[in-house]
Amino acid sequence: MTVRKAWIVGTVVVGSALSFVMLLVVGVYVVAGNLAGGLGGGSKALAKGSVPAAYQSLVQKWGNLCPAINPALLAAQLYQESGFNPRAQSAAAAQGIAQFIPGTWATHGIDGDGDGDRDVWDPNDAIPSAASYDCTLASYVKDVPGNPTENMLASYNAGAYAVIKYQGVPPYKETQNYVKVITTLEKSFAAPVTRVDPSEQAAGAIAYAQKKLGTPYLWGGTGTAQQGGRFDCSGLTKAAYESVGIELPRVANDQYNAGPHPSREELLPGDLVFFSDDLANSRAIRHVGIYVGGGYMIDAPRPGAVIRFDPIDTPDYFGATRVTADGAKALPTTV
Repeated sequence: MTVRKAWIVGTVVVGSALSFVMLLVVGVYVVAGNLAGGLGGGSKALAKGSVPAAYQSLVQKWGNLCPAINPALLAAQLYQESGFNPRAQSAAAAQGIAQFIPGTWATHGIDGDGDGDRDVWDPNDAIPSAASYDCTLASYVKDVPGNPTENMLASYNAGAYAVIKYQGVPPYKETQNYVKVITTLEKSFAAPVTRVDPSEQAAGAIAYAQKKLGTPYLWGGTGTAQQGGRFDCSGLTKAAYESVGIELPRVANDQYNAGPHPSREELLPGDLVFFSDDLANSRAIRHVGIYVGGGYMIDAPRPGAVIRFDPIDTPDYFGATRVTADGAKALPTTV
């Protein structure tokens, strides 16, 4: 939904569109086939800029507090709870970046920065407290069979008693969904150490975007009939993936968390590519496009322009996301 830098100008001639079609075919069906079976994840390091710089060192430090958690998992919890908003407050009176309710904070809040108080509104206390609470829950269920992290998350949602009673994640739909959501979101905050799986829906998303080439940009556009079928940047990417059954959030910085993050060298057609003036903070992302190969994307760049091919290798290039259906489903509806 954001305006592309003015110095990104020009378009690729229409005749070269055939080259992009070839790149699409080769990139998605041949290269993806060669890479099939490569798994993302495993890394405990945070993906570049995935956590706002003000909190990154806290998440990295406290995310290693015990074996049941890691920085990416802790980041996923904070994002799910508050979208990294230290002033967040829910209707249920949950407070701060980690969304502690007063009773839980009174018992489990710690003085993370050693300044003599425990302030639920201060991320320097709340983030360490979230990690400490996770590890306390993990200790309660350490003798339960199964995955220690999943058991900890289930305890967070349903209580340690239920995990002990059922000797694992209890058969509650809400709890099982919570475990899946957080472990899926974890992948979008972790820096992969191996190639991530190709997106099965990439070709369809690109095909949709290609049909929109030449359509005038509209700020806030989502392609409705009332808008004359026009889009802004994230409206286009949302519609493209919606056409293949994946529901993305509306704005670019939330779309960044819809899957793992391939490096620049590992980009495949269909990956979402992002741009920002702050390369250390994914919440500051202001533009997104769909990578098509050869260093180019299809994007809706700015008012007065049309949907077109643009280069991605610019000073404001932030990174990329390989959209997955599970990753998109895991995103909170509001952050």
